[in-house]
Amino acid sequence: MVLKADNVRVAVTGAVYNAPKTATRPTDATVALTGYADLGYVGDGGVTETRDRSTNQIRAWQNGALVREVVTESSIKYNFILLETKKETIELYYGTKVAVDGSVKINPAKTGGRQMFAIDVIDEDDIIRIDIPDGEVTEVGDQVYVNGEAIGYEVTVTGYEMTDSVSGETYSAVKWYGSLDTTGGN
Repeated sequence: MVLKADNVRVAVTGAVYNAPKTATRPTDATVALTGYADLGYVGDGGVTETRDRSTNQIRAWQNGALVREVVTESSIKYNFILLETKKETIELYYGTKVAVDGSVKINPAKTGGRQMFAIDVIDEDDIIRIDIPDGEVTEVGDQVYVNGEAIGYEVTVTGYEMTDSVSGETYSAVKWYGSLDTTGGN
């Protein structure tokens, strides 16, 4: 076994972006994003990716042997806290447009609808890009107003399954590893 410390990645910095579903999707880890809004500073907890999966075990009559386990539900979610109080973060958090006078009419049921998201995870010259072509804010955290703390806008984005028009493959997100050795070596 060959161990290579150069393969250890740290999420030193990064960015979270959103865009309407009409924007041009990224095609790799480094292509410039067109039509996406940079959502600004993210809290020091970074971005958490959660993949959930529920299964059903199928057992045989004979000895109750496990003969198969099928996936019955699955999802992928990204959670982060946005720190900048600006139009884009307010609209994402509340799921509605900011009026010209700076007001927001809050309806807790509004999600802002489906949109595209991109997340860049950066370690020096290495970049990991996550493309969520069909995502929606499905959860928001509490608003806390306290002296000495930034007002944060915690959101959870759920990626919905889509089918690739060329390959027919279904997926909820695409992740590119910019410096991943794909030649089959160690």
